[in-house]
Amino acid sequence: MKPRIVAVLQKEFIHIWRDPYSLLIVFLFPMMMILLYGYAITFDIKYIPLAILDQDRSPASQQLVEKLTSSNYFRITARLQDRRAIEPGFLHRRMSAVLVIPPDFDRRLTSRPETSVQLIMDGANANTAMIAMNYLKSFLTRTTLELNQGLLATPLEIEPRIWYNPDLKSTHFVVPGLIAILMMMICAMLTSLTISRERETGTLEQIFVSPIRPVEIIIGKVAPYILLAFLDAMAILGFSHWVFGVPIRGSLALLVFFMLIYIYASLSLGVFISSRTRTQQAALFAAMLGTLLPSVLLSGFVFPIASMPRVLQWVTYIVPAKYFLIQARGVMLKGVGFDYLYLPTVFLLIFGTLLLAVSVKRFKTNLEG
Repeated sequence: MKPRIVAVLQKEFIHIWRDPYSLLIVFLFPMMMILLYGYAITFDIKYIPLAILDQDRSPASQQLVEKLTSSNYFRITARLQDRRAIEPGFLHRRMSAVLVIPPDFDRRLTSRPETSVQLIMDGANANTAMIAMNYLKSFLTRTTLELNQGLLATPLEIEPRIWYNPDLKSTHFVVPGLIAILMMMICAMLTSLTISRERETGTLEQIFVSPIRPVEIIIGKVAPYILLAFLDAMAILGFSHWVFGVPIRGSLALLVFFMLIYIYASLSLGVFISSRTRTQQAALFAAMLGTLLPSVLLSGFVFPIASMPRVLQWVTYIVPAKYFLIQARGVMLKGVGFDYLYLPTVFLLIFGTLLLAVSVKRFKTNLEG
């Protein structure tokens, strides 16, 4: 069994380095991005999940919250009772920001126009945190003038506290997404060409009449891409940590485990596409439309999912990169453990197992028939 697998591995590595079709990704990817950018994605961030911690509970604070609720920029997802509920809310992703109204808000607003409220942000998403802060500053400026009946007054002051990414460094936000996209591209897109390439060149029939087993073919075909994806992911992770200072606040072993699960799901998707297409061109287009572009645009890598149209929000539930981003950012930026991230793991395992089972079944039928 081992010599046959080694032979398939060697053959597949040669195809990887000599395959000219993979170069098409460089040219087709920008055009597909322009299409999706123009029709499906909006750069306006709306309905940011916001929690309210009203320690004053006065008519003035209630009026402030009501005006904030009527805004399209924020969506009130929780009303907290004390500060101890802030961190669990961030870890469970129930909100992206918390507005803290101090106990003496009404009294200070009545006695003098200037007062302070606090905004606590989840800095794991630096882009959303910065835009939400700017939106809230503008909102509070207008609201202060209204509360003071149009008199000239000093606006409400914001005392921001950014958690998990205090400096709002974009590299801390981008790196987990790059790892997800790279692994998806290598595992799903390139693996999708393996079986279709054999079928198109006519060598699949030679494999059918050889003594090699279906499981040996699958292992030999996909193992090189597993290795490449994992090595690239670890290289990017190490480079980002040592050069750009991207933190890994959680368990490195847990992050590696999540990477392997994600590679398994991405690999299964690539094998499924390869088993359903007859030509390399068809496999490449199917993989691009079904893996790379959704991973970039519909996973939360760049654009907040809450700001997308409702139909696209439903589509994101079947994008594997969305779940790995939750895991990667949770471990790297927040230092959370498996108890907060087990649901994405379950989805990726189910997703990969179902697709791989269908693909192996179809390939075995072709091999026996």
